[in-house]
Amino acid sequence: MAKKILTVISVVAMLGMASCTTTINSARTERFSSPAITMTFADLVVSPNKITYTYRPTDDVNRGGEANVINTAVRQALEANGRGDVLVEMQYTLKKSGKKNVKEVTVSGYPATYKNFRNADEETLKAAAMMNSLQNDPEVRKKVLGIF
Repeated sequence: MAKKILTVISVVAMLGMASCTTTINSARTERFSSPAITMTFADLVVSPNKITYTYRPTDDVNRGGEANVINTAVRQALEANGRGDVLVEMQYTLKKSGKKNVKEVTVSGYPATYKNFRNADEETLKAAAMMNSLQNDPEVRKKVLGIF
């Protein structure tokens, strides 16, 4: 009888020790105030020379999907041709093996870089608002540009 009680107490003690958890907090959040919206403008300088680059993705890049392969090819093309920021009028051609695996992607376009970053002044904000209206309001497009 004493042996059974000792066994039950031992099992309960082991379960009690095994179910302990430790919580560690390693980060805190702090409130700070910042502007809700800021507008920065930049000039886009586009190269007159069109580039073409062929990329053969690794298995790791392929696992990320077709969009990942294309984005990696664009990044590699820009790095190999002067380290541009964006590829303007980008076109691509994929060669696949099977349904998902991309064997090769060829990207082409005009490398461009952003220059002259600046805060928006009142005139620039008005121009941006007008362009937004032109894009989104069919009545404004019809009146200003004569198109639908």
